[in-house]
Formats: sequence, structure tokens, C-alpha cells
Amino acid sequence: MSRPTYDSNSYRGRYTEPVPTSNLVNDVEDFPEFEPFEGEAGPEATPRMYAPGQEPLSVVNGGVDMCQQINKPNHQTSAYDTPCLVVRRGLDFLVRVTFNRPLTGEDDFQLEFLIGSNPSITKGSQVVVTFGPRAGGRWLGNIQDQQGATVTLSIKPSADAIVGKFRTYVAIVTGGGMQRTGRDARTDMYMLFNAWCPEDAVFYPEESGRREYTLNDCGVIYQGSVGSMSQRGWMFGQFEQGVLDACIHILDASRMPIYDRGNVIKLVRKGSAMLNSQDDNGVLVGNWSDDYSMGTAPTLWTGSVQILLKYANTGVPVCFAQCWVFAGVFNTFLRCLGIPSRVVTNFSSAHDNTGNLKTDLIFKADGSPDTRRTRDSIWNYHCWNEVFMVRPDLPPGLEGWQVVDATPQETSDGHYRCGPASVIAIKEGLLCHPFDSCFVFAEVNSDVVFHKQDRYGNLTAYRVEKTHIGQAVVTKAEGSDTPHDITHIYKYPEGSPDDIRVMACAEEYGLERDHSELSDAQLTVSISAEPVQLGLDVTLMVDFQNLGDHPKTVHAHLAGSVIFYTGVTANHLQGKHFTVTVAAQQTERVMLKITAQEYQPHLGSQHCLHFVVTGQADDQSVSAIKVVNLLAPTLTLTVSGMPRVQQEMFVTVSFTNHLTFPLQNVSLAIEGPGLMHYRTRFYSIIDPQASISWKESFIPRLEGTKRLMSVMDCSNLHQVFGTADVVISS
Repeated sequence: MSRPTYDSNSYRGRYTEPVPTSNLVNDVEDFPEFEPFEGEAGPEATPRMYAPGQEPLSVVNGGVDMCQQINKPNHQTSAYDTPCLVVRRGLDFLVRVTFNRPLTGEDDFQLEFLIGSNPSITKGSQVVVTFGPRAGGRWLGNIQDQQGATVTLSIKPSADAIVGKFRTYVAIVTGGGMQRTGRDARTDMYMLFNAWCPEDAVFYPEESGRREYTLNDCGVIYQGSVGSMSQRGWMFGQFEQGVLDACIHILDASRMPIYDRGNVIKLVRKGSAMLNSQDDNGVLVGNWSDDYSMGTAPTLWTGSVQILLKYANTGVPVCFAQCWVFAGVFNTFLRCLGIPSRVVTNFSSAHDNTGNLKTDLIFKADGSPDTRRTRDSIWNYHCWNEVFMVRPDLPPGLEGWQVVDATPQETSDGHYRCGPASVIAIKEGLLCHPFDSCFVFAEVNSDVVFHKQDRYGNLTAYRVEKTHIGQAVVTKAEGSDTPHDITHIYKYPEGSPDDIRVMACAEEYGLERDHSELSDAQLTVSISAEPVQLGLDVTLMVDFQNLGDHPKTVHAHLAGSVIFYTGVTANHLQGKHFTVTVAAQQTERVMLKITAQEYQPHLGSQHCLHFVVTGQADDQSVSAIKVVNLLAPTLTLTVSGMPRVQQEMFVTVSFTNHLTFPLQNVSLAIEGPGLMHYRTRFYSIIDPQASISWKESFIPRLEGTKRLMSVMDCSNLHQVFGTADVVISS
């Protein structure tokens, strides 16, 4: 793994030694194998000579056994594909040491665990564990069993231990100093956060949640729009070969001090900055341009593994990502290090450029949207992460789920990052607390303000929509792929006394709201539509409701466009003018059809259609917005063979193009954590009604319910995928 070079003397005048920031690369030996005690003769000191017939104590060659077969199941780490032991802090693990003879009452030895360069006892990067009356460090040790010359030792790390890769030594006390075992990479040990330990900052109280948010290596990310929600799988793959080292490499590349890596608040904040490359040469390059010729389209990724391994092996940011890719890879990073985490989707997410609670949409005099003057945007959806932790830096009651977001949007303390922000603080409007609570609050609570512009450029607000932003906040349910609506943990019901209290509190912290005094509307309009498959006609149901005592004639306009999921217009559709008369105290429905022939030539690679209906009746203006997410076709995955660990199996990916146009430059990818590594296949064209079939073999590594996911991406169609679950026996 590559790393940047720095002037070795740059620390002089500020620190006595360089601040250790590298875990995986150590260029110098930790200690000499024999280290004399203070006050003993200097370089001439040697181990004490024992009396005739008394053999000096030593560890036999290869005599340190990390007891992986016992420790890994106890620490829920058997799935990690690494030759070294992986443990969770705050929980006992065993080490078996074989000496050259049985221990006697006079023998004295200790275990030493070191992490990073220049390890320090006071900083927690050098840990001494003793097994007798002599005092040791904060990790506890005792002799559990002794069989002849073999001793089984129990070690309990502190619940706030540094997270990363430790080196292990056995040091024997001699008359003149400490005699240590030599460096042996086979005894290296990874330390993780521990959601099972009540004393750990990331303790999660329920076993079902610990398994979902820490151990599940496959997930679901929700996309689309409210009323037309879709989902895509994401292979987190936190246990796959090389991923744990890649996550530690990210921290090394960030130059995060080793002794800060046991602090979950600092670690997730650093991770949020490092997952994007905006200002620190981080993992992923964001790209919303629809031109991915210099890298991989965000829609082609099946999961995090390839991204993390590529970054770790090259040190170069990986191209390309959008919000769900940032969230998926960040989730892998968090779960891999033992932090309970989940991907969350906020539907109709406000992205305001002025830091207030107003999303301003501007319309021309004829009712059509003024895209040139509108600066704010409403994303169909936006994905971020939540992590579960205590917050000792905040007042009591603000622990639990915290928002963290790696998608580069706004700077926080000089870096593109967001969080951790307490979800409880967001719900209660306590926006004075770190980190970035105001930004997240606005994403789920902004008002949409509709402005009409006259010929002189003056703006007049004619409608304020208070329920459009943050219509639904969802995540994957524990133990299933169904969406779990968690909107209620972010905000109170609109208009409730608690909601009014919270919004007033937010204003006190500087978030400006709209206070336009608008008369009660006598005329309203709304748009609805059923989910539509790509290639079929779209039917909009536009309902005009007249609450007045007189009939109203509405001169209306429908503006349609193909948009990116960020709300930015890709192509305009032809507008429609129509007139409708609505009787007093009645509702009139108008059916508007947009044929596939009308929208398909403008789609490109986008699947989102954005419609705005504006209307004018006498002196009243009305408007409504509807996003229609076109549903893409799916891939079919068929699995065959004996579903057993280390037995060859096969998966066949098949697809028939039922669309009316050929698919060009078709790339397929497939992977499955614990089943098969990432593989790809390319087809130059798939004609209408043509079929493809791709068969691959694989050998399962892990037992249990596992998932394969395949993605198809081409120049004129994205977001085509399929999954297959298989139960692997041991």
C-alpha cells in the first residue's frame, strides 16, 4: 500500500517525536530482543547467567498461539478473511504460550501489545499485560491454565482500546533486563470496536440489531421517489480479504494520530472526510455529470470491496461515486471496524445554498419553471449513514443514532464531511450541538416556497409547501429487505405542537424560515401517478379542488423534464397547456398522458421524470410537483450445485431486452460476499427481444444465508440489477 512521504524533521520544535499516524507500515524494529533495565550497564548488558542446572526461561520457536479457533467465534469475527486474529475490545481473548520448561514461582513474564510507530504506554499504543502480583497496564491478564510448559493466558483489553492492528511480544524478566520474542507477523492482532460490550462507546443493546448493523455484509439501499420507491442491493463485504487492512489504510492516509483511533467520534468524523476525495485525496471521486468515460459509472458498482481494495492498492481516488456509493462504502468502513451502522435514505431531500429553512422555486409569468434563476434544489432522494454510539461530548439524552455523511456537499471545520450529528438533537431542534446538526435539520425540515416572477424580475411568494421535504426517511429493516420508515425519529408530525416548538427553537439557532402571509387558498392542485415501467406511457392524474362558493376556470400548464436524481434538469419535455373549470366545492380530475415516444428520446441514462403543474384562476396561482421514477427491467439469477462450503457451485445471469431500442456497450458485474469475488462481462449490443446468458462458477467460503448480486449498465440504460439468496451449509 502506498503512502505519502513527509519530511522526517517537520515535527521538530513542536513535538519531541513525530506524531505516529501509520498503523500498517512500520520501518523500524519495536525493541531490541534484549533490553537492559535502567541503571544496568549500557550496551554491554546481557541476560543474567543462571546457576548450574537451572535453565533460563524462554519461548520456544513459534511458541505463541493466538488461539484463533477459540477466540474468533467468541468475538464474532470468524468471517474475517485474514490470517491474523481479530478481536473486539472489552472482551477476554486467549493466548497460548509454550516455554522451554514449566514455569516456576520465580519466573516473571509479560505480554506486550504495540500499535503504530513510537509506541507509548501513556498514549495507549504500548500495552503491558502482567500475570502475577506485579502491576501492569489497563488491559487485564491472568493465567487460565497450565499444562507442562504450555500456559494459556486470558487477556481482557480495555473497552476504550485503540482500534487497529497490534503487534504481539512475550517479554521475560531476567536479572538484567527484558528478553523478548522476535517480531512474528503471525501473532499480529486486529482490535475492533465492540457493540457487545456495555462499557464500549458503540454498545448496542439488542442482539438482533448487533447482527444487522455490525455483522450483516449485504444490504439494501432505497432509491426512486416517494410513491415510486425502488431498492438496490449493496454488497458491503466487510469481511472479505484485504478489506480490514484497506479500512486501516484509509486512517493511515488521513494521517490520523494512532492514539485517537479508539475515540469513535473522532474516527467516524475522519472517515466521513476521507471517503470523498474533495480535499484530502480520499477514497471516492463524486461525479453527477453523466459522463463516466474516465472511470466506472456509479450505477455499475455492486458493492464496496473493489472500491476499497483499489484505493488501498493504488493510493489514488476511485472514479466514480454518487450519494448511495459514498454511503455504501462508508457503511463497509464502519461495520468492518466494529461500529454499528446503517444506510438511510431521505426522500425529497432539501439542498439549500443559503443555509436556511427555505427551498425557493421560481416560476415565470406564464407558469413554467425558471430553472436559470432557481438556485436551490430538491433531490429525489439522498443517502447518508447513521452510527450508534454514546456522545460524552453532548448533554445526556443525545446518544444513540448519529448522522454521518461522506457525500461532499458542505465543508465542516474546513473539510467536506458531515457529522456525527445526534438524531435526537435534530428531532428536538437542539442545533447548537456538534456536529453539523443545522445542515441535516434543513435536509429534512425545509419549506418549499413557490415564487412568481413578474416582468421586472420581482418575486412574489404565492405558496408555501411544508410537507414536501423529508417526506420519508427509510432504512432497511432488521432481518429483512423491507423498508423501515424512521421519519418519526427525525421529526414530529407537521403542524403538531411539538413541531411548532422545534421549528421555533431552530430559528433561535439562526435557521431562517419563511413567514410569508398568504391568504387561505380557495383553489388547490395535486398530482398523482401509478408506478410505471420504463418504456410504457405515463398517466398523470391532476386534481383541482375548489373550496370556494363560485366556479373557477383554471388556465393551467404542465412542464415536464428528465432530471438527475439530484433534481437538476437533464432534458426538457414538450409542455402542455390546458384549461379546466371546477365547480364550487368540487374536485375536478384531469388525466394527462405522456407517451413513451414523447419521453424516451430525451431519457439518456436517467430514469426520473419531473412534472410541475401551475395554474392561474382569477388572481390566485396554484402549483404542484410530481416526480415519476421509471422502473427498470431486472436481471434473473439462477444458482445451481451443492450449497456447501468449499463445494463448487454455479450462477447464471440471464436477461431479455423487452424494450423497443437496442442496449449498447453493455457491462455486467457480479459478486457475493463469502461466495465469489467481483467478476465482469461485456456485450457490445443487446437488440430488442434478444437474450443473454452468463454462467460463472464459485466456491463458497462461509456458511449461512448468502447473497449474489449482479448489475447491468450500458450507455442508454442504468440501474438494472438482480439478486439471488442461497443458504450454504458447513
